[in-house]
Parts: sequence; C-alpha cells; structure tokens
Amino acid sequence: RFVLKEPWPDFMTFYGTSATGAAWIVPKKYVEKVGDDGFKKAPVGAGPYRVVSFTPGVELVMEAFEGYWRKVPAVKRMVFRSMVDETTRAAALKAGDVDIVYLLSGPIAEEIKRTSGLRLAAAKPPGVVFLDLPEQWDPKSPWHDRRVRLAASHALDRNALNQAETLGMSRPTGGLIPRVLEFARAYEPPAYDPAQAKKLLAEAGYPNGFDAGDLTPFPPFFSLAEAIANYLQAVGIRTRVRTMERATFLTAWREHKIKGVIMGLGAPAGNAATRIEVYVTKSGIYSSGVVPEIEDLYQRQARELDRKKREALLYQIQQIMHDRVLHVPIYELAFLWGIGPRVEEACVDHIKGFAYSAPYEDLKLKAGAR
Repeated sequence: RFVLKEPWPDFMTFYGTSATGAAWIVPKKYVEKVGDDGFKKAPVGAGPYRVVSFTPGVELVMEAFEGYWRKVPAVKRMVFRSMVDETTRAAALKAGDVDIVYLLSGPIAEEIKRTSGLRLAAAKPPGVVFLDLPEQWDPKSPWHDRRVRLAASHALDRNALNQAETLGMSRPTGGLIPRVLEFARAYEPPAYDPAQAKKLLAEAGYPNGFDAGDLTPFPPFFSLAEAIANYLQAVGIRTRVRTMERATFLTAWREHKIKGVIMGLGAPAGNAATRIEVYVTKSGIYSSGVVPEIEDLYQRQARELDRKKREALLYQIQQIMHDRVLHVPIYELAFLWGIGPRVEEACVDHIKGFAYSAPYEDLKLKAGAR
C-alpha cells in the first residue's frame, strides 16, 4: 500500500511499466538471504524461464520453467549471445548458429531480405531518433539562434535516411514524442529544403555556415550519423562524427560531457509526460537547459487528475518544444530483426512497444527443429 503526499497521476506509469527501472519485484526472503550479489549470480523471478548461467557481455542461458502459470513454454532452452558487430550477427544467422538477430541497419537488412530461408521483420518500439543540441543554451553558440536549429531540420532528407537505414520501415516525424504514446501530439516532419536551410543560416549571420564540432551518435547507429553529417555539411553546418561505446556514451550524455551535436534515441515506455521529463525539465537526465514556461506547465500537469486538462497542458508543452525547435526529430524508429528458417513464431510486436521477442513462452520453432 502506497500513500502519496500529493496527487501523482503517473505513479503507476513510473512504477508499473518499463518507463523507468525504479521498481523490480523480487522475492524478499531470498534476496535477504543471499544478498544483492548473490541474487545477481542466481536470480529468481516469476517468469517462464529460469537462469542456468550468465556471463556478462557474452552469454545468458535459460531453460523453461514447466510450472509457469500462463502456459508451458514451447522452446525448452534459450541462449542469448552478445554480438556487437551487426555483420557478425548476420553471418551467425546465415550459418544457422542463431535463430533471431536484432538491430540491423539498411544494407545488412537488405542482405537478410534477399537470402533464401531468412525473413526480415520490424518491431515498432516507441522510439524517436533525434538531434540533441545542448549548446543552444549558450548565448555565444550559433545553436542559440532558433533559425540555425530550424536550418538543421530542413537540411535533412528524412525519407532518404529512412530508406537507407531501415528500408523505409521507420516513420519520419517532426515531434520528439512518438505518436503511439498517451498524450502525444503528432507533428509532420519539416520539408527537406536545403535552400531554405541556407537562407535561414544566412539570416542568422552564418552565410558561410559554421563549424559545429562533433556529431556523437547513440551507438551503434554510426552509419546514420555519417549520412546526417553529410546532409548538414551540404548546407554549411560542418561536423565530425565521433563514435563511443554505448555505456560510455550514455554516461557522458547523462553527465552533460558531450559537446556539439548528439544524435539521440529515446525508446522507453510510458507516456508523453515521462518522455518530456527526461529531455526538457530541470530534473531530466538528458536535459541541458530549461524553458521556464515548460517547467511550470510540467509541474502543473504532474498534479492534474482531470485527464482532459492534463492533456491540454501536455499539448502546450509539446507545442512550445516544436515552436522553439528544442530538438531535431528525425524518425520513429523501426527496429529490424533477422529471423532464421527454424523459427515458426518470433513474437514480433506481441507486446506493443517492446523491441525484442516477447512473451518468451509464445516463441515457437517449426516441427522437427531442435
């Protein structure tokens, strides 16, 4: 039983969904007996599989729990392997070493699509790929001028990027909040208009463009970053793609140590309010600055129990974000999978908003597959 000191309509969103990792249900007596380290080595949960072995960064082996309440899992043993390079993942799928691979980019996905016996699928997590411009809060930076931020948006051919990187399966957007989330306000993407982008830069005092420093992408979307850098370069915004390992990137982004342009990706569950909190409020872990009006509206909606009134407040916030061009949204990401010939049911999008196979107990191999 929870007793709150004030109204909080998103209590269950924060603690009952994957919007955050704030609450995990674990067996209390077991954790007290073995401790946190012991629990990590031999975790106990309530799902359809139990952990057999776990080598961090290498492999997780699980076997079916025959007494699972919903149904007995059809696949008796599951092995999750970490393969950082997508060409390695694709090669393993072709060789039959694995049955499902995730996170494929355009060229590799096209190759999977052409290979006999293999299938390409796309999950649709609530994720938006976007440009974060942390230096806009510095009055001395070119990014401080809204016209420069709008120029960067007009410089991008979102349809071409979508086709090249996700075979056209993503959805170009002009909003930071995915359309599928509750309280999201949909925005069409700005037109690809390099002439307008150059005009805006000239009006802002940069007729010859400017050096924008590093363009640091969310790993492993490096080829997308290279394409974006080329589009920006074409209108005079000069960047250099800088790659980082994922954990290092996320820490640096969270600690506001990345300068220049950040190519971000946000895909947790939740609603528009939980996504807004992360990027544009004073408590947001990826927020580099605050618009006072947004902060006021955010605090008001967080206590508002009338759904219609709350929706209106969240719509206002999103309109301000859009009007001020606080970010440059690119597309709502399609998460590409490769599926091997042994798989009958891969569970693509069975749990809406989840990027991977789920629920595991519904996975099926074809008759005769072992």
